[in-house]
Amino acid sequence: MTHEQYISEALKEAQNALSKNEVPVGCVVVCNNKIIGRGCNQTEMLHDATAHAEMIAITSAMSFLGSKYLTDCALYVTLEPCVMCAGAIRWAQIKTLVYSATDEKLGYRLFSEKILHPKTEVIKGIMAEEARKLLKEFFKKKR
Repeated sequence: MTHEQYISEALKEAQNALSKNEVPVGCVVVCNNKIIGRGCNQTEMLHDATAHAEMIAITSAMSFLGSKYLTDCALYVTLEPCVMCAGAIRWAQIKTLVYSATDEKLGYRLFSEKILHPKTEVIKGIMAEEARKLLKEFFKKKR
């Protein structure tokens, strides 16, 4: 599968979050061309500020592999990770981070790109417009 196909899967997770009145961010973790972890924002539902899509997908992938490291995995997410999620990506030693839309308010790059593991490759902007559209739709309804 391509980056676009995996981001499409993450967008399905974001739609799932939107349907639950959560900020529409979705994530999948891929290893050996197989999705091994999925997540969408669940902060409202779980009353947990740490229940971001990435955190849920990383935990799921680690459980699937029975490992605390995801060194051969790629994480696909619809929005640039925050500092907390970037830290989790670092600790998991994820090989590749692919994200759609940049987060100009809370994205990890605003603080430091060194938060990620030095070996993590970053690919950004894949299907960014689709991800931004979901976010705009959500926040327009909130205002």
